[in-house]
This record gives sequence, structure tokens and C-alpha cells, in this order.
Amino acid sequence: MDTIALLYPDLALIAFGFALRRWSGWDAAFWSGLERLVYFVLFPALLFNSILRTPLTIGSAAPAVSVALAAVLLGIGLSYLARPILRPQAKLFASGAQCGFRFNSYVALALSQRIGGEPGLALCAVIVGFVVPTCNIGAVYPLARHAGTGFLRELVRNPLILATVAGLAGNAAGLELPHAVAATVGRLGSAALALGLLAVGAGLTISEGFQPDAPIRRGARSLAVWFTTVKLVAMPGFALLLATLLPLDPPTAQIVVMFAAMPTASSAYILATRMGGDGPFVAFLITVSMLASLPALPFWLSWVR
Repeated sequence: MDTIALLYPDLALIAFGFALRRWSGWDAAFWSGLERLVYFVLFPALLFNSILRTPLTIGSAAPAVSVALAAVLLGIGLSYLARPILRPQAKLFASGAQCGFRFNSYVALALSQRIGGEPGLALCAVIVGFVVPTCNIGAVYPLARHAGTGFLRELVRNPLILATVAGLAGNAAGLELPHAVAATVGRLGSAALALGLLAVGAGLTISEGFQPDAPIRRGARSLAVWFTTVKLVAMPGFALLLATLLPLDPPTAQIVVMFAAMPTASSAYILATRMGGDGPFVAFLITVSMLASLPALPFWLSWVR
């Protein structure tokens, strides 16, 4: 299984965004407008369309969904523990906590098809559909608390959560969009991944004015290690333990462990930036997570028998 080849397109787009921001001469207003487009239009379209089209009948997938959800809840809890244990700068914690439990759904769906064919892809799609709302709520909470805008207020205004709820409601109601509308929404969603990753790469360079003192730099490094360890060590390890105890059949266990070992979501950068967080720090965490997942994914999958 060539995880490097699977992750290469995302890494290449991040690098391309970095180069564009550095050498294109386009000013900060351009990149800020791109972030708003992705956050308010493209990613919501992608979430809504993906969830609406995913068959979310729990049925035989219940054990796998339960293990995946348990791993995500563990990731949320451990990520939040960084605040009392490491005592980081509030803005860094609020921005980066989501990187300890959110997942790159594009890579997850692609890799699940390689592992288990169409049944594997269908199982992963069900897991994604049920876990996304929990991840989005867990990501918004620390950012809303830091901004002082109120958690419930941010939930009802957040376009990603609104798109998730709308997709789930439409799915439950059996909604089928007219072909022309579905095609339009699909094309908007298709643009989200490439433009979102370019914005992540551009965010790696928008840090000239960020000159933290030594304690904050040390805190950022500690947080990066903490969140990456939670995402790529604690979550897949816990998923593997639960998959063994239940026990899940090997193909199902592979999908669940693979899901838990995913690098963090590229949309984390957009969420942090739009909610007043530290975008460059989150862009750094996304890149670290993707690079660290190259050895982590095959390692954890090798333990599934």
C-alpha cells in the first residue's frame, strides 16, 4: 500500500500554495478572499453533497461506527487535556485542538477503497457521515470559547455545521436534488479540496508579523507534538484495541484503524482563520500531521490481522 503516493497530491498542493503566496505577488486580500470562499461556500457544499449522497443505514456497520466514534471522542478528550497540562497560549490551543481529532476524509475514502474495494468504501462513507458532526462540534467549541462569541451561537452560525445538519436531515428524509442542482453543488464541492489546500500552503507564509517570545515558541512545539501524538498514536491505538476486543472481522478492523490513523483535516486551517484563530500554526500542524502519517498509516495497518 503506497501511502506516500496517496498523500502526495495533498502535500503537493500545500507546497504549491506556499510557492504561490511567496512568489506570485498576490496580496493578502486575495488569499483572505479565497479563505472566505472556501469556508462559506465550497466546503459547506462538499459536506452537504457528500452526506446527502452517503447511505447512512447503520445496520451491520454499527460496531465499526461505534469504534470510530469512540476513538474520536478519546481524541477530543486528550486534545482538550493539553490546556490544563501544557498551559499553552490560549489562541494556540483554541486553534490547534481540532488537529488532534479531525480527519482528512478525502484520503480516508480513497484509501478505504484500496483496502476493501466498494464494500470498504461504503463502510468508510458511513463512518464519515456519522462522525463528522461530532468532530465539527469539538472543533468549534474551543475557538468559540477563545473568541468569547458563545458556543451555541457559533454552532448555529457555523456554515460547516449547518451543511452537516442539512445533509443529515436531507439524507434521513430521502431528499434527491434535481440533476442540474446536484451537479452544481457537486462542482462547488469538488473545488473545495484543491483551493482549501492551496490556502493551507499560503497560510504557511502569512506569519511575518508573528514573532512570539521563547516561551510561546516552546509551547507551540509542545502542542504540535501533543496533538500529532493524539491523532496518530492514541486514536489508532485505541481503535485497534477496541477492534480486537469486540472483535471486528479483519477487513472491517482495517477500515476502522485506517480511519483513526488519518492525518488531520485540511479544512482545520480555514475554520481557525475564519474564527479568529492562529492560521499559520494550524497550517503547520496540518503539514506535520500529513508527513507523520506516512509512516504511521502502514505501521498501524500492519497490526491488523
